[in-house]
Amino acid sequence: MSQDTRKIRPQERALVEHLLGLIGFTTAQYPIREDVVEYEGGKMGSISMGDDPNLYDGDLVQVEYVDSDGTPVVITLTKDSNGKLLDLDFWKVDFSKLITYPQPHQVSVRPLDAGV
Repeated sequence: MSQDTRKIRPQERALVEHLLGLIGFTTAQYPIREDVVEYEGGKMGSISMGDDPNLYDGDLVQVEYVDSDGTPVVITLTKDSNGKLLDLDFWKVDFSKLITYPQPHQVSVRPLDAGV
């Protein structure tokens, strides 16, 4: 990870734990790092929890969320080729800034092959 790291926020940790639970995993199987890197200066909420984005090895789970402005957001938890968490990726469909960070109960599971 680069020098632009920061500590993972409690709401980020809670969301990752919830997403893992949705697919039957725990933080024992996929430990959550304490230090993360924000993508895009934190605009959409995406964070890197891995060492190298080039090690991407697939999506673990994808959920949907509707931001407080009514815009859909797709959230994807990914893993790397070493079997570790890689990214918590947010994609707000209109590419605008995330207004309200989702709480675990506000997300709904989305099939990995579904379109927006």
